[in-house]
Amino acid sequence: MKHFLRVVTQFFVFLYCKCLWRGLKFVARKFTGRCELQRICYNNKHGARRTLKIGMTFILFLLQSALSVHPDKVEKTIDDIMALKKINPDTNPQLGISLQASLLQIVGYRSLVAEVEKLRREPYDCENPEHEEMLMKLWKELRPDTPLTGRISKQWCEIGFQGSDPKTDFRGMGLLGLHNLLYFAEHDKATALQMLHDSLQPKHKYVHFAFHGYSFAIVGINITDLAYSLLVSGALKTHLYNVAPEMPSLLHFQQTFCYLMQEFHRFWIEEDPSDIMEFNRVRSKFHRRILRQLKNPDMALCPHFSASDLHLVNL
Repeated sequence: MKHFLRVVTQFFVFLYCKCLWRGLKFVARKFTGRCELQRICYNNKHGARRTLKIGMTFILFLLQSALSVHPDKVEKTIDDIMALKKINPDTNPQLGISLQASLLQIVGYRSLVAEVEKLRREPYDCENPEHEEMLMKLWKELRPDTPLTGRISKQWCEIGFQGSDPKTDFRGMGLLGLHNLLYFAEHDKATALQMLHDSLQPKHKYVHFAFHGYSFAIVGINITDLAYSLLVSGALKTHLYNVAPEMPSLLHFQQTFCYLMQEFHRFWIEEDPSDIMEFNRVRSKFHRRILRQLKNPDMALCPHFSASDLHLVNL
């Protein structure tokens, strides 16, 4: 009986809120002469604030299908929506451009989630020449002066893998982990090498703290998992909508990974863990901090969005 009453109460609250919302919208349109979409675009600069509100408005207007259109059909979709809302494109030329940019961000985010998920689900295959080539490139980037004695070798531990065959460490994140590590090593090599060097030190003291090492590659795969969870949960929308002018791409995701790697390195030093057994505690705390930052609709984790522009603190 209590459950029934709760459902009925929620139903009437929903109806009340919906009617009230529609009534407020009607009054706002009569008072301003603009519909909801116009008010959002004219009152919010391009970025997460505008795009998140437009996405929610599409849902409330029962226009969810617009959120999953193919990028090639975004322009026509916006034309159809403006016709539906009786907005004259000739007297509102900027509105169509703004709506297109925001809708491209929305559909691009969905496409990025699908692309990242595909990489995550693809297992590392030692029989695949492309996979093996990427792995060998990773070694050469991180150990340019040290030849690898064999495909199966304890040397892999030198760059932070757990055993003599790295493929076993990619099980959780599939090829996504390898793609991210290689991107970091290739596009922000100096920082990657510095982090690797620090990670190999079991324990060394700086001026005000002791630094405890960690497994570089394993941490990279773990931070890939963190970046993936931020992406699929939608938390990264704030960041990506603020830094990608139109469609977020895999490149944006990989650059975000570079940023998270460097920030985690800083955070690890700040936390000053007693040993590697505290990794999960530090990672969870770091995750919560990033989530708090992303709640700010104006947040951009790396505003210039160039891995080369991101630098470690001077250790």
